[in-house]
Amino acid sequence: MAKPSPPGSSRGLTQRLRSAEGRSTASQKWLNRQLNDPYVRAAKERGLRSRAAFKLLEMNEKVKLLKPGARVVDLGAAPGGWTQVAVQEVGPRGQVVALDILPMDPVPGATTLQGDFQEEEAEARIIAALGGKADLVLSDMAPNTTGHGATDHLRIMALAELALDFAVKVLAPGGAFVAKVFQGGSEKDMLVTLKRHFTSVRHVKPPASRKESAELYVVASGFRGSVIAPAGFKG
Repeated sequence: MAKPSPPGSSRGLTQRLRSAEGRSTASQKWLNRQLNDPYVRAAKERGLRSRAAFKLLEMNEKVKLLKPGARVVDLGAAPGGWTQVAVQEVGPRGQVVALDILPMDPVPGATTLQGDFQEEEAEARIIAALGGKADLVLSDMAPNTTGHGATDHLRIMALAELALDFAVKVLAPGGAFVAKVFQGGSEKDMLVTLKRHFTSVRHVKPPASRKESAELYVVASGFRGSVIAPAGFKG
């Protein structure tokens, strides 16, 4: 897969909706943004299932998350853009398991599972599919937004903490964890927990993440092992 060079400029190529009839103002804005988003066009050109694939490509270029032969779990994987990137980067010696509560079209080279990662049997299913514990757990999950910043922040942080709880169960020592969060204050509390479990923790905002978005990614590496349970975790 090509390196994540920024998609070409769309200057002079702005597209407009042919008809706004029956669409809300918010819907019109979203559709116009999609039509004129160079990452959306580049994803289609490269056969990627979502523009979000570029976020993982850019983070991987920066912090080298995906290594040949690695075992990777992609939580909340649908539609599969991150899974596609993971398969390409870990190569034929690696293993990628994509899990989502919704049905998802298979990604060649990955094992696709349908289910809730919070279910009791999820850990065993993942480890069996990988053939061992994971080297990397990815989570690009986000709840449906309400439009209320403080509420959306708390909801995504709760989801990220659940993903961390799961990662602690399935990661091998030395492994890494990536999760989407929103800026808003309480992400600092999560950092405290992460630093107990990982030797390196940082925030990354890849170029493909829209500037106006509060979205960030927490990237933790050097998993110490699951001796200490994270705050709020009930084993």
